[in-house]
Amino acid sequence: MGNSWIFREMPEKEERKARKQAAQKRLYEYQLEMKEKKLPVLVLVEGWGAAGKGKVIGEIIKNIDPRFFNVDTLAEPSEEETRRPFLYRYMVKIPEEGKFEFLDSGWVEQIVKERFSGSMSEEVYQARMGSIRCFERQLKDQGYLLVKLFFDISKKEQKKRFQHLKADPDTKWRVSAWDKEQNRHYETCRELFEQCVADTDMPETPWHLIDASDVKWAELQAMEILCESLETALENCRKEAPLLPNTFPLVEMPALSQVDLTAKVSRETYKRERKELQARLQELHNRLYRKKVPVIIAYEGWDAAGKGGNIKCLTEAMDPRGFEVHPIASPEPHEKARHYLWRFWTRLPKTGHIAVFDRTWYGRVMVERLEGFCSENDWKRAYREINEFEKELHDWGAVIIKFWVQIDKDTQLKRFQDREKTPQKNWKITEEDWRNREKWDEYEVAVNEMIQKTSTVYAPWHILPSVDKKYARLLAMKIVIAELEKVLFLSDS
Repeated sequence: MGNSWIFREMPEKEERKARKQAAQKRLYEYQLEMKEKKLPVLVLVEGWGAAGKGKVIGEIIKNIDPRFFNVDTLAEPSEEETRRPFLYRYMVKIPEEGKFEFLDSGWVEQIVKERFSGSMSEEVYQARMGSIRCFERQLKDQGYLLVKLFFDISKKEQKKRFQHLKADPDTKWRVSAWDKEQNRHYETCRELFEQCVADTDMPETPWHLIDASDVKWAELQAMEILCESLETALENCRKEAPLLPNTFPLVEMPALSQVDLTAKVSRETYKRERKELQARLQELHNRLYRKKVPVIIAYEGWDAAGKGGNIKCLTEAMDPRGFEVHPIASPEPHEKARHYLWRFWTRLPKTGHIAVFDRTWYGRVMVERLEGFCSENDWKRAYREINEFEKELHDWGAVIIKFWVQIDKDTQLKRFQDREKTPQKNWKITEEDWRNREKWDEYEVAVNEMIQKTSTVYAPWHILPSVDKKYARLLAMKIVIAELEKVLFLSDS
């Protein structure tokens, strides 16, 4: 940074004016092409307080159709945001296809502030760097253009601008306590900014350094960098992302055909154990709320396998204020227009709460794979992306419990026929269920691959034999109780 950073050479005033006009024209044309080709753009604007970030964003958006962009200023994380993973507040802001999202400050400023205050250890910092690099790569692989701008000014120039702002009662408020700390401890903050920028400067998502000593020059630099980035994105929009190795510690799992489906329990045993297990689960739910432990329970399985009844049995024991069940159907248009994991990030629980997913992000490697709703590159890439997603949740402190509810083909047919004959159950059976059944063998291949490649040590799969639904329900509760007891250290209480 500073002398180690190389900036573009500032041209004379007349040349700046001509280049700005050309950049404005290009920007207007490129944003229409981005809309036509459904390419999303995330522009991260970081830098020093009073470096002119807001002014430059305001100048840029004059050249973009207001229907196609959004601007967010990210201040201190709210109490709600601090109870979710670090990346949550950024992931929920990613734009739809063909639209622009401008973030006035983001993950760099948040990390630098926490490191400056001494509240972030080196271990946490390194973990955050890994999370950010993963987040940025996933966006890029999904077709997002991420443009990262850092606005640099000297200590003397920053102090001068602060004095100007504080002299006017209408702008005095814009100089925050953090801004003052930056200037007072300029060299320390500079080192922190430099390290964070260097650690997240990757070939596919590089940082662009803006000499912000002159506001008009900063505007031109930002516009030209954005235009160059848009031009490159339009040229490369059809390129497939590389398939990276899926290097995660895995738990060996059986093939579905090897699962014993004969287990049964009597009605009397079921009633007795269900009552006992639900009572224990209720105790644990209260404790995890007090300890602020987030829990994510994911259900996948064959149609008519009994997921709904299993979820109902599990949640009956929980305080309704502390859990939410998310039935996942086909994505809505605004969900389909974003990264496929976005709609799951937005449904993550707060600390101390439980989120139950009735179908999940694994649709990417099952239904989307087999029905052609995504490319082969997309679903092959997803195994690693999903493992990364779940690792992020695990590192945040979440308990992740994944169930595959297993039945055989004959049991499914019997339940389909029962649903068609029973008026109260008729709504549960659709033409799509019958179509999926015709692809049973293809789905079984996909599910086996999914389980083998995503049963990690931090988020393993649990297969629930569900020919006897009662047995599957009891087993699910036993597994949830065991996993919660592990993390709550009840043996030490």
